[in-house]
This record gives sequence, structure tokens and C-alpha cells, in this order.
Amino acid sequence: MLEKGLSATVHLTVTADKTALEIGSGDLAVFATPAMLAAMENAAMLAVADRLPQGSTTVGSEISASHIKPSPVGAAITATAVLTQVEERKLTFNVGASDNEGIIGEGTHVRFIVDRERFMARLTKNNQNIQNPK
Repeated sequence: MLEKGLSATVHLTVTADKTALEIGSGDLAVFATPAMLAAMENAAMLAVADRLPQGSTTVGSEISASHIKPSPVGAAITATAVLTQVEERKLTFNVGASDNEGIIGEGTHVRFIVDRERFMARLTKNNQNIQNPK
């Protein structure tokens, strides 16, 4: 059962492949905003993963976050998500990230519960329609 307050935390270290320079979101070797957002999304996914019906997962649909402080290569990053609202299949989380000097980003993230097989089948069918239009 999904209830408010479920949470998860993800830990990672800033490596060269997680920098704005490598990802292409900037030209400095600092923790990239897309990498921070991915860590926040991962924490949200993990917060509810073991409470979902068998065959279900969640997919991200919206994220709104600020990246307020840079983190250098080698910094230890912690991303956390807390479930704040459950509306049928729609799940809303407060997300945040910090390094060893404090908060580096915060925001909200929305995920939807989906059936894995139906989701992928629909994606495959839509892709076939794009490749073979009538």
C-alpha cells in the first residue's frame, strides 16, 4: 500500500561522466543538473518500488527543481525523495539533493504507476506505426 511519507535515498560520487562538460549541459567539470535530476528520480522510483502491485512500475512525467550550488568531481551526493501525495496512479514527491557542504538542489517530482507489459507493448506498437505509416 502506498502512503505519504515513503522515502528513499540514493548515494553517488561525482565522476567525470556525471559532469556538465561530459553530459553536454554546460562546459564546466561540475555535477550536471541532468545527473542531479536523474538521482532525484531514482530515489523517487525506489521509494515506492516494493509497494507496487506485481508487474507494475512507475514512470516519471514531471520534475521541477532548482540546482542552487555546484559540486566538484569527487563530491559525495545524496538524493532523497519523499512521497507527499497519492492520487490514484499519480504520485507526487518532494525531492532534494545535497553534497558534503549542504543542499545543492530541491523540487517536486511526479510519477505514474503503470503496468510494465502494457506500457512497453503500447510503446512498441507506437514505434511500429511511426516506422511504417499507412
